[in-house]
Amino acid sequence: MGNFTDDKIKAVWEKAKSIDGYDADKYRQDLAGAWIQKDKYGQAEVFGWEIDHQFPSSLGGNDCTENLQPLHWENNRKKADNFPKFQTAISSKSENNVAKEQNWYYEDISFFQKLYPENNFLQNIIKKGDKL
Repeated sequence: MGNFTDDKIKAVWEKAKSIDGYDADKYRQDLAGAWIQKDKYGQAEVFGWEIDHQFPSSLGGNDCTENLQPLHWENNRKKADNFPKFQTAISSKSENNVAKEQNWYYEDISFFQKLYPENNFLQNIIKKGDKL
């Protein structure tokens, strides 16, 4: 887990989906639908969450807020450094987090191209004609 400032953690938290009827300063959902709790950042608990690099650091991604997203800690571990395809492990049913493996695929790389115009990994994908 990165060494993020309180301001960065707050900015990434704000990117999570608000849940109707619940305090958005306490509970939200990540992209897979898993519930996360703001004060459980960095904890491997039921509602624990971490900051994920959408375009992994290992491939040249950085800590700019645009590249970061909040993920339930189990989803972040499952996603790992996979790109452009990845999986998540947790979603929710009502107010409970449940095991649910989901597959994800970045179809549009223009966002990442703008963030990392000189990135060799992205350039190779484009050269191959792969659709993200």
